[in-house]
Amino acid sequence: MLFSSGTTGLPKPIVHGHGGITVEHLKALALHQDLTSTDRFMWFTTTGWMMWNYLVSGLLVGSTIVLFDGDPGSPSLATLWDVAHDTGTTVFGASAPFLMACRKEGVAPERGALRWVGSTGAPLPAEGFRWVDEAVGVPVSSISGGTDVCTAFLGTSPLVPVRAGEISCALLGCAVEAFDATGAPCPPGEVGELVITRPMPSMPVGFWDDPGGERYRAAYFEDFPGLWRHGDWITFTDDGAAVLSGRSDATLNRGGVRLGTSDYYAVVEELPEVADSLVVHLDGRGGDAGELVLFVALAPGVEVEVGELSRRIASALRAELSPRHVPDRVEVVPTIPRTLSGKKLEVPVKRILTGTPVEQAVSPDALADPSSLAPFAAMAADGAAGAAPHGGEPSLSDK
Repeated sequence: MLFSSGTTGLPKPIVHGHGGITVEHLKALALHQDLTSTDRFMWFTTTGWMMWNYLVSGLLVGSTIVLFDGDPGSPSLATLWDVAHDTGTTVFGASAPFLMACRKEGVAPERGALRWVGSTGAPLPAEGFRWVDEAVGVPVSSISGGTDVCTAFLGTSPLVPVRAGEISCALLGCAVEAFDATGAPCPPGEVGELVITRPMPSMPVGFWDDPGGERYRAAYFEDFPGLWRHGDWITFTDDGAAVLSGRSDATLNRGGVRLGTSDYYAVVEELPEVADSLVVHLDGRGGDAGELVLFVALAPGVEVEVGELSRRIASALRAELSPRHVPDRVEVVPTIPRTLSGKKLEVPVKRILTGTPVEQAVSPDALADPSSLAPFAAMAADGAAGAAPHGGEPSLSDK
């Protein structure tokens, strides 16, 4: 049994079968990631994340696995790279947020025996691919799947190119498509819901304590009857590569235009004053268009005039994305809430701000820092989530 990370609400208790997982991991590691008995395989993960199972499955191909127990940021973000170098690791993986943090901090890893670097957990922006190429000197193997299937739908292959910002291909045996709201396949270049149209060996046996299967069906099969809706926005290219742009249930809807969150974070968190960020769209707030609220955690030691930072954020978003991306309001919080596997809690935060009790929106045990939700609960309690007027330059209040 694996529990989902809790990014969309209370963690789901997913019951898996052994055979399907074994087949999926052997396929992905041996054929897509080219792992062999001569490799030393290291992927930083907690034991509660499905990547732990994926890492241990390196033994299926006879590789040596390298395990790390501790804080990946202590004493610095170079720690994991140093371990990889000292152990002769050839294949090293981590989360996309970790790679982007290394880029921002200017970490300069030694390549050592590395032949590629893996990334998952969130969409890796093109800048992350380029940083690995320039700073480490190896290609990126970006993969995407989920705890729901304990494997990946999308990844790389030794036979197809790696392009910055893209996941190279669908994995063998994975019928991945992009669907529009009517259930029709989207043409290349058009964003749609990530849908699995044929069964995979590692789809769950079911959910724990769900004897009739109602919760399981509601989680994946209600939007497109009989087909698996995963909850991500995906765009395919003409040659089958894919770009993920964030969770579809965390979509920013501005004037009828859907905006993904991954590009948003890439711009905001590039600013040296910003350590982390989270953006939500609150329907029914601030007029018909709703209210776009950006939460930021400032970098350690940063002292900045709040109005100036607000203007910098707005200017960067206009220049890099569009005027639609400029938030109606910016709030400073001590910490951005993340799961134990490093994923941002966009959907639970939105639910909390619109009146859902914290204990119904998220499990504190799934959080890296349970206290990180306190400011959002306070905002919901005093009505701050909807207090700002819509339009104009974003304001910045220190809560």
